[in-house]
Amino acid sequence: MKNLIIMIGLIFLLIAFFGDFAVAAEAAAEAEAAAEAHKKALELLTAPTGGLKGIGGGLAAGLGAVGAGIGIGQIGSNAVQAIARQPEMAGTIGTNMIITAALVEGVALFAVVVGILAIL
Repeated sequence: MKNLIIMIGLIFLLIAFFGDFAVAAEAAAEAEAAAEAHKKALELLTAPTGGLKGIGGGLAAGLGAVGAGIGIGQIGSNAVQAIARQPEMAGTIGTNMIITAALVEGVALFAVVVGILAIL
């Protein structure tokens, strides 16, 4: 029984000893990977044709499209409510709704064009 306890203790010591080397090697590999990722990020930020231009252009186009979607949704919702209140004005309200939606869509198109030009 005494030999079994000594054997188990030695096994735990060996695991602890070699486990530290494995953890240290893994930490060194992670540090090297982090340094490489940091280097690539710095290259991306300082690149003359890359970097954050693509992200900014994408955000400009995306936010412009989201804003247009919200605006057209509000226009349609309010137009339907107005037609429900006054059905005899449906033609006039519909015409004004289409004109206003076209103006909002024009602004969204400008946002997409500006976003694309920011990338180029």
